[in-house]
Amino acid sequence: MADYQLRGVHGQTVAALAGRILSGDLPEGATLDLMALREELDVSLTALREALKVLSAKGLVDARQKRGTFVRPKAFWNMFDVDVMRWRSAGPPDMDLLENLTEVRSVIEPAAARMAAERATDEDLADMTAALERMADASDDAVEADLEFHRALFGATHNQLLMEMQRVLANGLAMRDKVVHGAEADDPVPSHRKVLEAVRDQDAVGAERAMRDLLDKANEDFARIAASSGGRARKPRRAG
Repeated sequence: MADYQLRGVHGQTVAALAGRILSGDLPEGATLDLMALREELDVSLTALREALKVLSAKGLVDARQKRGTFVRPKAFWNMFDVDVMRWRSAGPPDMDLLENLTEVRSVIEPAAARMAAERATDEDLADMTAALERMADASDDAVEADLEFHRALFGATHNQLLMEMQRVLANGLAMRDKVVHGAEADDPVPSHRKVLEAVRDQDAVGAERAMRDLLDKANEDFARIAASSGGRARKPRRAG
């Protein structure tokens, strides 16, 4: 999965078009005026068409004879594409994305914790421990430390597909963490420490349970913060 972030004029054109589509500035079903877009973005028609090829591969746009190039319905967007997830996460908090992320995490992460408890190496445990220490350090970047912990946990599964899944979800998780860590929320270190301890003890059942508890608490924090800020959030569901 290619990452088009900050990759010359081509990457900037791709990102600019994606941003307009994901924000709704170019709504679903809209036919694109390529000549107008070329002028607005100050790029050649060839460069614009190359950028649209990238977005087509990600399900955002399509082209038909007589109709031209148009924005596809959201149902066709490749939400598991790293770039699409990052572009969605770059703007203001997307409540629909965060709610979907919550449900996906409740399915995947407890199983990943169980697998990590069965497979983690000393190096994996060291990575998780270092991330937890960063989380406990008030002077450190709490969002990045949290991402590092979950990245290390998924790495400890030694399952390539799960590791790739974590890479996709990381951008959405970063968006969620910015909302939570930017508000008054409970200390996340104790719940993460319980996961680490269970993984270190090779307690697969305990690791799965600890991760479910962690997610339940995280979901409750997010729902409370979203409600207090006027946001919309579903009633938190128990991960178990």
